[in-house]
Amino acid sequence: MRMHEDSLTIEYLSAGANRHTAVADWSEDGIVAFGADSNIALWRPHGPAPRGVTSLLSGHKEAVKAVKFLPKTVGDSSPTYLLSGADDHCLKIWALAAPDGAATCVQTIQDHTAPVNCISVLYQRNRSGSHSSIFTTGAADASVKVWNFDGSEARLLQTIKPNPKFFPLAVALSSINEEGEGGLVLAVAGTRDIIQIFIADSETDLEFRLQATLSGHEGWIRSLDFTWESKDAGADLILASASQDKYIRLWRFHQGKELPATAAAGGADPSMGAFLPGKSPSNKAHRLNVSGVDYFVTFEALLLGHDDWIYSAKWYSGPAAGGLRLLSTSADNTLAIWEADPSSGIWLTAVRLGEISREKGATTATGSTGGFWTGLWSPDGMSVTCLGRTGSWRLWDYNKERDQWMPQIGISGHTRAVTGVAWSKNGDYLLSTSSDQTTRLYASWNRGPDVRTWHEMARPQIHGYDLNCIDSLGSSQFVSGADEKLMRVFDEPKAVAKLLNRLCGIGDAQIDSMPDAANMPVLGLSNKAIEAIDDDQELPPAANPEKDREALDPGTTVRRSALDLDHPPLEDSLSRHTLWPEAEKLYGHGYEISCLAVSHDGSVVASACRASSLNHAVVRLFETSPRWTEIKPPLAAHTLTATRLRFSPDDRFLLSVGRDRQWAVFARKAASPDEGSEQSKNRVGYELAQCNPKGHSRMILDAAWAPTGPLVFATAGRDKQVKVWRGGVDPSPAEDIACVATIPETHPVTAVDFLPRADKDGGGGAVLYLAVGTEAGKVSIYSLDASSLTVASCFTLKPEFCLARAVLQLAWRPQSTSNELAIAGEDGSLRIYSFTEKE
Repeated sequence: MRMHEDSLTIEYLSAGANRHTAVADWSEDGIVAFGADSNIALWRPHGPAPRGVTSLLSGHKEAVKAVKFLPKTVGDSSPTYLLSGADDHCLKIWALAAPDGAATCVQTIQDHTAPVNCISVLYQRNRSGSHSSIFTTGAADASVKVWNFDGSEARLLQTIKPNPKFFPLAVALSSINEEGEGGLVLAVAGTRDIIQIFIADSETDLEFRLQATLSGHEGWIRSLDFTWESKDAGADLILASASQDKYIRLWRFHQGKELPATAAAGGADPSMGAFLPGKSPSNKAHRLNVSGVDYFVTFEALLLGHDDWIYSAKWYSGPAAGGLRLLSTSADNTLAIWEADPSSGIWLTAVRLGEISREKGATTATGSTGGFWTGLWSPDGMSVTCLGRTGSWRLWDYNKERDQWMPQIGISGHTRAVTGVAWSKNGDYLLSTSSDQTTRLYASWNRGPDVRTWHEMARPQIHGYDLNCIDSLGSSQFVSGADEKLMRVFDEPKAVAKLLNRLCGIGDAQIDSMPDAANMPVLGLSNKAIEAIDDDQELPPAANPEKDREALDPGTTVRRSALDLDHPPLEDSLSRHTLWPEAEKLYGHGYEISCLAVSHDGSVVASACRASSLNHAVVRLFETSPRWTEIKPPLAAHTLTATRLRFSPDDRFLLSVGRDRQWAVFARKAASPDEGSEQSKNRVGYELAQCNPKGHSRMILDAAWAPTGPLVFATAGRDKQVKVWRGGVDPSPAEDIACVATIPETHPVTAVDFLPRADKDGGGGAVLYLAVGTEAGKVSIYSLDASSLTVASCFTLKPEFCLARAVLQLAWRPQSTSNELAIAGEDGSLRIYSFTEKE
């Protein structure tokens, strides 16, 4: 039995979205595509099971800022085309093959000389004909480019330089009349308070000319969107513009030589909407001429209701709406759906979702501040989704029976590099840390027979420093290290333990002794344990706070109903109710923590920090029981930063590798009886057994122990090599450690890990599996003969399964027969792949 490339199954993909208004789109096929670092993530919110991200498309070199689907005609069997623009100045066209969502890049264009900020496709009434192949792109080179796509190749038609100069942040494109014939109208806005209207007389020989400049906004304009006022013949075109001035403006495009009725009334008609106090909005009529036909552009309505910048405004006019609906998202943490009053015509907020209360949370890291960056309608108009500052997507479905928008399971992910992953000691769940200053916990939700999906189940740590490393301490405790000089130990709260038991079948015998939950003080970094209270319990204020110390503080309590969930936590629950209380701090290092490891028996924590001298390039050991104290003296071997620490499977040895190109093996020793107190007699330490100052020709970035003994490990270096080392035989295995195999790679090797068991190959011999990740994002699986340690076979994952940036850590799931591999990427993605063994 051997692992093969075709045996790979995607168990879980996690990636947080980039915070940009144009970063996502929802296709007619039900696929949400969004930029996630330099990847494009595909997600089906209403798939057969809430599986989250289904695939990640890599190809861009920098962060993706704009994503847009090209519309398809009814009954069109051609592939779905997706446009993407990024900070690498590139525009890419992707072809998606339904239903699995497999995608190929059909064209890469680099005509822009700066990041691409926004994309618009032709919006028209009938959706028939070939006009959907027209699209525009706006970039930070202060230009808008017009393109034609014929199904195989995009061709540049025109480059527009807005005057006065500004950087386009929003573009919108539409036919000028409801028949989809005649000229086109292009609206462009961005880092000024104006909207420029360009007109093309002919759709066959496009040449856009500036014909109007709309003023009225008092801040940058973030979003533009066209729609038709109704389905009637002769209906007017309506443009919505959302601005940082906290307002949305509606503009009417009316065909004819006479002004529309509301404009002719001189702006006094209340049906035009609410006005700014003490200020009358400008209602200047702008005349357009398209192929000899006259049009007027007039200000239609001013929408008030948001308290902060408005990032996006999207129309929906499908059958489910019963009329026009506008979806807006704002930095005030709310999502609003606007409708015009049938009698007065005044635009009002029909639905408001998101963070309604004024309570903003303990820190901005909880995601309760920073607002929603973009909002999307589903194709049928019965669902909406929005992107928050934590990179997560929140989803609401409309329930007709209850006449309510009900929250549904969305998706979440890290927004910066995933710096560390660690399985719990029994493999029940996975922990990850990231430069986005969060620690996250993932587990498999058992939804029924043969239906298991992975989800983020808790966010134990939300920090003020970038997190660098993590390891598990048993089944209900972990330790993490960050860009601060200490490590923090966390205990599992009762709320998370019950959730994991209820949804995932993960049990814990000590659940009754756990604290209910945790919260974060407003000005602190240490999570504090709090108690849950009954829903009907009131919190009377203390009459005399100095004497009445038992009075409950509303800010340090949580309702029990908020912790009792029958589904994976939604984003607001993740950030507020799944924190783990901090149990201990471990001091001793002088600089940022670079790596740590916990012994398999949970008795010792080893750690190292960033160092450029001998004094700081030491490995410090901390005992976990009976007290959290440092075992002195620290272990000295390295001269520069240690990059990885690993305990051997039996905890007899500690392996360290570093930027000084050497590895060191420390052997476990028991304290001698004459060392002093009874506590020191029970203390277990380590001492240097052997080191190799020239283990690699360049810095060593990772190391891993083989599951077979007595002493076999692999090291990964920037010299593009993986070396396998073997020690002597008992009783002195740490002596005469020598390199027995060298595996060359094409790029610097950044991560390695052995499958924690030896399997049998087809011939009956034992085989070891070694996962190898490189700086280029490539992941390979090597099978090594357990006796000779030579490579027996190898396969590299297909490009669509590899990462866009460096692999930062690999971790096989312990005590599992499904061969699940967790992959942490510099591209902000976390992946879990499983490999089945075949003949």
